[in-house]
Order: sequence, then structure tokens, then C-alpha cells
Amino acid sequence: MKTYTDPTIHPSAPEPRPSYWQKFGAGSLTISVILHVILLIVGLIYVFQIIPSPEKKPDEWATRGSSGSSGSEANTTRKRTQMSRANLPRIAALEKESTIVLPEPQVSTSMPVMTSLNDGGSLGGPGSLTTGNGSLGRDKIGPGPSVIGANSNKSFIFLPEIIRKRCSKQDRLARLKQNGGTEACEDTVLNGLRWLKANQNPDGSWGKDTPAAMTGLALLAYFGHCETPSSEEFGESCGRGIVWLVSLGMKNDGKMSGNFTANHWSYEHAIATYALGEATTFCKNSVNEVPYLTEVTQKAGQYIIDHQNKNGGWAYAYATEGGHTDLSVAGWQIQALRACDHSGLPFKGMNSCINKALDYVNGRQSPEGGFGYVGPGKPPSGYYTLTGVGMLCNQMWNKGNRPEVRKGASYVLENTKFDYNTEFCDLYGHYYESQAMMQRGGNDWKQYNELFRDQILQNQDADGSWKTPGGGKKARAAGGTWQGDKLYRTCLCTLMMEVYYRFLGSGGDVLRPGI
Repeated sequence: MKTYTDPTIHPSAPEPRPSYWQKFGAGSLTISVILHVILLIVGLIYVFQIIPSPEKKPDEWATRGSSGSSGSEANTTRKRTQMSRANLPRIAALEKESTIVLPEPQVSTSMPVMTSLNDGGSLGGPGSLTTGNGSLGRDKIGPGPSVIGANSNKSFIFLPEIIRKRCSKQDRLARLKQNGGTEACEDTVLNGLRWLKANQNPDGSWGKDTPAAMTGLALLAYFGHCETPSSEEFGESCGRGIVWLVSLGMKNDGKMSGNFTANHWSYEHAIATYALGEATTFCKNSVNEVPYLTEVTQKAGQYIIDHQNKNGGWAYAYATEGGHTDLSVAGWQIQALRACDHSGLPFKGMNSCINKALDYVNGRQSPEGGFGYVGPGKPPSGYYTLTGVGMLCNQMWNKGNRPEVRKGASYVLENTKFDYNTEFCDLYGHYYESQAMMQRGGNDWKQYNELFRDQILQNQDADGSWKTPGGGKKARAAGGTWQGDKLYRTCLCTLMMEVYYRFLGSGGDVLRPGI
């Protein structure tokens, strides 16, 4: 028996028509879209984790020492500094009003990022270093890696050519041999530097009564051998010395002395500023830039310019009118300003200051060619012991071919004497004469070198210091009493042994344009 269903009572539901979305496979597409979104989110998270966000604040180590650098230079230096000092322990110099932390020195093996040296590679402007009007131009930075010795620190490619040569052991030894030095000269320098390192004060300074000056001299001896905070053997000692000077300058608004009541603090300030100028040149492109170094250097150098005496020299206690001025005080100010100028930092009134200073210096020259302490009059000793000062001041400012320098060289060759163990033991005078005669070059230097070299070599003690000169006799010297200080004479003798390569001989100019 068949059963029939009345369709009017139980109607069949019509099948729904598929949508366009369903026709394209809605289910699988939705799942695919969701998976891709998830993968995209995961990818973005990963990318943001491995790519650091831009720094909002400039790196302290790269910019505090380079206040005058361009943005691109600061960025380049910052990147190099961040990479080089990763995980470095630090040493600190703590003073009452300042705390400066310096990365523990290391030997740099990384090549700094180079910009074009042909069209803007010189510090301070395209092509060459200038002070504004160009009358006393600085020297160009020479070629890059081609002049760097195989064992040298590649970060020194940014140094001016005049200084860079001392930073390659290969170049240094070649110049030593070329200029009449011996292997013993290099050993003597290293022994002197090791004595300085062993006799540094716990706070990073050197000396007791005039630590600013003595710290400056010790650092100049380090820099003369291209020992910087990056050096393997002397880096920590050098860095601590720089930090001590910077701390002192920060406490005193750029004035470099611990006793401003003493007339001779103008000596201290100038010697310390000389060291700061060289420190700035060495450190501003290295892995160990010192915070506030450029700021203190700039203030210290500007103080010298602003406190020049009206007569063109410099007086005790920096009196700008009247006071006692002499060639010895002026010599350190002029050396300090050359180091500051060579650093590439801007200084107001530098050119006019130096022009007046050289007029003052040359006004101290006698008709015989010697340069006097306070004037051209004959000194009591009969010998113009500051002749080297007058020559070097001219040479440092590209005036080495002046007749005053030629007359001075002739006077030295005819009259100078050097015997370490007699009254003719003036280390101060020969510190200047050795540099000035080296710049003369040729037969002038050959004759002087034969007189001077072995006297220094033969009188170094086994510990690296130098014995008291004079053999008990009073030295024929403008500052003979200072030679009784072991630290002082060790610094001078070390600097004299570095003369073969410390500055390039040029036949007249120590720091000349267009090298």
C-alpha cells in the first residue's frame, strides 16, 4: 500500500542559491587571509626588534668632544665610537665639581668611516685648514692610508700629516735614521716614557708644586711618541692625565692652574693648554674621545688670546697692561696657541694675536742674532739662551724663512755649547734649540745634532729618568734651577729625543701649509 504526501501540507524547502563569495571558495580564502595577516604581524614585530630606533639624544662620547663638528662628522664618529667601546670597562677621575669617565684604553683595529679628503676632507673647510682670512693657514691633511705604516693605528688617518708621521712605527724609525738618530734614541724615549708612567700621581696628574705644568709636559712627551688613550702600553696613563687636566679646566672655567695667586701660573696655563691642544687633535677622531675636552681646550686657548699683553707678549699672572713680560713666558703661549690652532677648533682673534706676538718675539733679537730674555741687551752669562725660542716661534707659524731665523741659526752654530755635566747643561735652552735646528735641516741640523744627541743618550739613568745636570756647577741657563726636578728634566730630555720625528723637518717651517 502506497503512502502519498500532500505537498501542500509538507512543502519541500528550496535549495539556497550560492553567493559570489561562496563561489570563490569562501572558507579556504578566509583561512588563507588570516594566516597571511598573522605572518605579516609576526614579520613586522621581528623587523622592529632587530632594527634599532633612531637615537633621540646625541652620543655623549662622540659629541661632547666635537662641539664644532658637522652633523655628518658627529654621526660618523658616534657610530665608530659605539662599535669600538662596546663592553669596555671605564676609569674615572673624580674631582670636587666634576666627574669624567673615560673608557679604558684599547688598541683600535677598526678603520674609521672616511669622507672625501679631496673636497672637504680637511678640518675646518674644503681643501685646507684656515683660520678665516687665510694669512696664517694651517696645513692640509695629506693622503689617507697610503702614508700609514703597516703597524700603525688606522684611526690616525684623520690626523694632520705633520703629526701623523710620528704615529707609524715604520715612518718613525725611518725618520729617526734619516735625521741622524740611532736605535738607542728610540730605546731612550721608551725608557723615559716608562719612567713617567711609573711616577704618575694616583689622581692622574704628575708633579707636586705645579701639577698642571708637569702633567702638560708629561702628556706632550707621550704625544711626541704618538701615545694616546688608545695605546696598548701607555693608554691608561695618558687617558688619566688628559682627564685630570680636563677636570681642572672644568673647575676653573678653562684656567689651567691650581694656584692663581702665583705669578708663574701663566707658565702652567700655557704648558697645560699646549697639551690640551695636542690631546684634542689626537682624540677627536679616536675611539676614546674625552667628554668636555674640546670645550676646555677652547676656553683655555681663548684665555691666552684674550690676555695678551698690550706690548704683544704675555705677562706674569696674565696682566694685560704693564707687568713683567719676557720671551720665556711668550714662547709657551705661542706653542700652546699653535697646538690649539692645529686642532681645528675656532678661536677669535688668533691671527692678530700671533702677528703681534711674533713682532714682540723678533723685537728681542740682538744684532748678533741671539734672542734675549727681556730684550736685545747682552745677558750676564754672555750667551742668549733663548735663541731657540725666538727661532721656533717663527717656524711654528710658517715664518721659518725670515731673516731673524737665519740669523738665529748662525748665532747658535757659532756660540752654543752642550755638556751635560758642566755649566753648559741648559736643558731648557736646548729643548728649543733642538727643535729649531731640526727644522732648519741640512748642515745646520747635522752640526747641531752631533753636539746634542749623545749628551742626552749618555746621561739617562737605568730607571729611565735623567740625572741632575751640571756636575754640581750652576747651569748657564735662564731657568737653571728647575733642572733639579727629576720629572721636569726627564720630560725635557724625552721631548728632545723625540725631535727626530715629532714634527716634520721642512727647511724652515714646523707646521706649514700644503704638505
